Amino acid sequence: MRSMQDTYRTIAAPVEGLYKEKGSKFIAKAYPVRSEEEVKEILQALRKEFFDARHHCYAYLLGADRATYRANDDGEPNHSAGDPILGQIKSADLSNVLVVVIRYFGGIKLGVGGLIHAYKTATAEALAQAYVVERHETTFLTVQFSYEQMNDVMRVVKDYDLLVRQQDFQLDCQLTVEVRTSLAPQLEEQFSKLGRLR
Repeated sequence: MRSMQDTYRTIAAPVEGLYKEKGSKFIAKAYPVRSEEEVKEILQALRKEFFDARHHCYAYLLGADRATYRANDDGEPNHSAGDPILGQIKSADLSNVLVVVIRYFGGIKLGVGGLIHAYKTATAEALAQAYVVERHETTFLTVQFSYEQMNDVMRVVKDYDLLVRQQDFQLDCQLTVEVRTSLAPQLEEQFSKLGRLR
């Protein structure tokens, strides 16, 4: 069971799996993703790269609560591709993962049962290659402060071991940090004592 509501398991890096059946080739590609925007970009790139494939079926699951998800059959019979892919992501207890299965048709129809098996197996093959990591949902905080407050702000950054995503140190300073969602209220309080918070 996941300890905190903002913790989830995902894959560390993109991985690939392959399943062949009666001349058809199912290439499964799994990616760690953080947004639906990222999903769209990856899908576009794969459709360009594998432009000659008949189907690009996919599923993704997002968020520590795993509430955002989608399964797409891309022209295969209803629920024969996207759902089996999504099922594998769920049974591996993963989130923030996109799996796209690219199918090259081999000329022999597999039937719905055969398709479900093929998409499920290709996805399982890919996910079996993955190194699974635990991550926390994060949010971004931007603090605006005067140059004199620099040391105080940097002390909070150091104390909480925050990831600095953007910084602009001039007369008016601005710093954007990535923080664990569950810590955000505590940090907002710390930073609002020092400067204006966005």
